[in-house]
Formats: sequence, structure tokens, C-alpha cells
Amino acid sequence: MEQISAKRKTGIALAVLGLMLGFQASAQTWPAKAVRIIVPFGAGGGTDIQARLLGKQFGDSMKQTFIVDNRSGAGGLIGAELAVRSPADGYTILFTTASLSVNVTLYGKRVKFDPLKDLAPVSWISSTPLVLVVHPSVPAKSVKDLIALAKRTGKTNAGSNGIGTTSHLSVEMVKQMTGVNVAHIPYNGGGPAMTALITGETDFLFATGPVAQNQLKTGRVRALAVTTAKPSSAFPDLPTMQSVYPGFESDNWYAMFFPAGTSKEIVDRLNSEIAKALKAKDLRDFMAREALDPVASSPAELQANFRREIQRYARIIKAGNITVE
Repeated sequence: MEQISAKRKTGIALAVLGLMLGFQASAQTWPAKAVRIIVPFGAGGGTDIQARLLGKQFGDSMKQTFIVDNRSGAGGLIGAELAVRSPADGYTILFTTASLSVNVTLYGKRVKFDPLKDLAPVSWISSTPLVLVVHPSVPAKSVKDLIALAKRTGKTNAGSNGIGTTSHLSVEMVKQMTGVNVAHIPYNGGGPAMTALITGETDFLFATGPVAQNQLKTGRVRALAVTTAKPSSAFPDLPTMQSVYPGFESDNWYAMFFPAGTSKEIVDRLNSEIAKALKAKDLRDFMAREALDPVASSPAELQANFRREIQRYARIIKAGNITVE
């Protein structure tokens, strides 16, 4: 019996060693075939272009094809769910945005996965601020001026890029943190929301960096602040909302994830490739044009930020009783 037991132990040890060697080999040879990057939004947008530029850098560095697969719908949840249900073999990457941290609460029970458990964080890629902009006719030269005006008149309205967007939730943060009464008017995207501001249909807007940047050059709107925790390189002269109202933070960030269970060796390999890609001239030139700041992070840093974002937006959504149809 002792001899049989010893043989069994030896067999188990060899099997474990084989598995370990198999994992090491797969990480060393990864990628051995084309890798899919799921972008949960339509082709041609900022997320899509950024993913394609990253994919090109990865391909050049790792001598393999990286294919962008656009799977839009439900604010990015359709593509995210597809990634979650893909094999954890390193051949499916999710490239998504801050919208995921909002939508897990906004869509509630319609979300069929837990992003904190079902996704393996790789790296935070980049961040762009929202910019608080006002119509030139609004007599406010600072954030405090705008809030004082809104309290005094009781008639201020704010546009947004749509219900549940970070643009909308930034308006909601203003209401919750200052107690001001502001009418929220949602539009179908950043372009229509900016058009409404330019024409005087709305008084202020938290616009995405690229949209704000274009209109500030023409003088059609005036900027008061950015929503990132730190000053933005694209808008260095603007104060942060947090400097006026501590805790006010909202940005459009971009990050990469694998399906949960992907080996640490593959996660670490892609993480190092991301850090290398973010130094490439074409990617940095694109980010400068789009008011994006390259970030890069460890997987643990991304996971911690992702968790904070989910919790923060959940509080705002629940306090504002915000729902989607």
C-alpha cells in the first residue's frame, strides 16, 4: 500500500509540474496566433482609433496580428459580456472606457457578469478630462460664479451627452455637492450637446476633452474647469473641479482587460507591451490631439481604480435616482 501511495504521489507531482511547464510555455510563446481586441463601441470613434493604434504597436513589437472587433450596444455592455465569456487564453482583450464602471450600476440586474471578478485587469491606458464649459452669455468667470448664479436665478440648465454618461453624472455631482437646482437636458451624444450650448439652448455642459478643445479655439464657449483629479496637460490653465469642491472627480478613462483566469505571465507581458506602446510617436501625437493623457499602470492599480469608480458612480446614481429605460 505504501508503494502504491508513493507512486500516486509521484504521478500527482509530475502532473502538477507538467501543468506549470505548460503555463510557462504558453506565456513564452504568446501570442502564437491572431489576438482579438474587442471594442464595445462603433468604428471610427476615439476608443476605436486608440485601440487600432495600440494594436498596430503590439503587432509590430510581437510580430503577430491584433484585430479590432467592434461590438457596440448597451453603453458598452454587449462587448464587455462577449469578452467575459471568451476563453481565458490570452487571445481576447477588452479595450473599454469609464462607461463600464457606470453601467454596472445603471443597468442593474441586466448586467449578467461581475466586472471585478470576471475581468482580469491589465493596464489603465489613458485619461481625458471633462471640461466645464459655458455659453459666452453666461456671466460666470469661475466655478463658484456659476454656482452662485444658479442659486440666485434658479433657472440654470445643463446639457449632457446622454442619461448615465459621465457628462450627465458630473451635472448630478454638481447638484448633490452644492444643493443647487439645475435642470438637466440630455442629448444624443457630445456633438448635439455642444451644439445646444453654442446656440444658447443650454447654459453649461461637461464636455469631453476633444469636443471642448475644438470649440474653445473658436471662442464659441468659455471654459471654467476640468474634472480630473490633477490638472490636465491639454488644459493646463484650467483649475480642477476638485480644487473648488473636494472629492469632485470624473474623467473618461480607457483600459485593457483580459477574461478572468488569464495567466499572470500573459497579463504581465501585455502590460509591459502597453508601457512600450504608449511611448510611440503616432500614439502620443494622437493623444495630444484628442486631449488624452497617457497613463499606464500595474494591473493592481487598475483594479483599485476600477473598484473606486464603480463605488463612486453607484453612490451618485442611487442618490440621484437615475435610471435608464
